[in-house]
Amino acid sequence: MSEMIKPPFVAPEEDKAASAIAAIGDELSLFDDWMERYQYIIELGRKIPPFPSEWQNDSHRVPGCQSQVWLEATEQEGRLFFAGASDAAIVQGLVALLLRVYSGRTTEEILATDASFLHELGLVQALSTNRGNGVEAMAQAIRARAAA
Repeated sequence: MSEMIKPPFVAPEEDKAASAIAAIGDELSLFDDWMERYQYIIELGRKIPPFPSEWQNDSHRVPGCQSQVWLEATEQEGRLFFAGASDAAIVQGLVALLLRVYSGRTTEEILATDASFLHELGLVQALSTNRGNGVEAMAQAIRARAAA
């Protein structure tokens, strides 16, 4: 199934969204401070497939983000796959985390996976208010696409 999905869309690493959230939590817990966690998140952002420049426009832009954030989705075999990008390194990393959790899931699983994990992992609290709002706006955009 996920072998057929092509970049820039992201195939899931874990079989369930909850497993992805748990893995992210484990990975973040390896670092002693937020500067190290930020560096790790930035590295994750560098690893996601490049987002096509022709999609970096207002119709793909996620409103509510301080940085430019773009999102695209495609449905395949009852699962939604997402591609995303940002013009800011830390936000690009947060896009990578959201894609890891939500991309390649059924609409039911996406809607059942509340974005509260962003708070539970301490990601939103560690960001500026505007960046925190932007991450939540990205999660809402993904969930809204699933609900459509």
